[in-house]
Amino acid sequence: MPASVRGVYVAAARSRSKFRPVSTPAGTLTESVRLGGEGEAGRNGGPPGDLYVEVHVREHPIFERDGVHLSCEVPVSFATAALGGAVNVPTLEGDVTLKIPAETQSGRIFRLRDKGVRPVRGGVRGDLFCRVVVETPVHLSAEQRELVRRLEESLKAQPGRHAPREKGFLEGVRRFFATGPGKS
Repeated sequence: MPASVRGVYVAAARSRSKFRPVSTPAGTLTESVRLGGEGEAGRNGGPPGDLYVEVHVREHPIFERDGVHLSCEVPVSFATAALGGAVNVPTLEGDVTLKIPAETQSGRIFRLRDKGVRPVRGGVRGDLFCRVVVETPVHLSAEQRELVRRLEESLKAQPGRHAPREKGFLEGVRRFFATGPGKS
């Protein structure tokens, strides 16, 4: 199935301009497409040459492409990241359900096999890499703020146990200042 069918105006120096639809297959990268026999007329009445059309692929609002692989960011609520759950993730063929395990940290990447781009000239289909981004709640009511404060207090009762990245960060800061900048 073509990614898009657009037309180009073929204008030759010695002939009239004409409109020619151009079909670009799904998975096309930024490249040149050859249109055989659509170029300038050959010398001394020879057959026309080829016309090369430069194809530029627009950026997608959700996906980033790296060859046949795609990547995207998936926003996940704080509760889903902490307790686990499922979120819908868009793919090129529709939404799929991604299971989020409990205690998922922001930045974790999940791989969805065969949900990337199918190569134009055949081969193995790429994968979709989903990077979890934990969303911080906004516009909290007074009651919600109080609940978050109480949760924070209960988590601080056992420092280091509930914040795995914080512990590593603080140890790195201590080592830096203990050895000093530029010292080994």
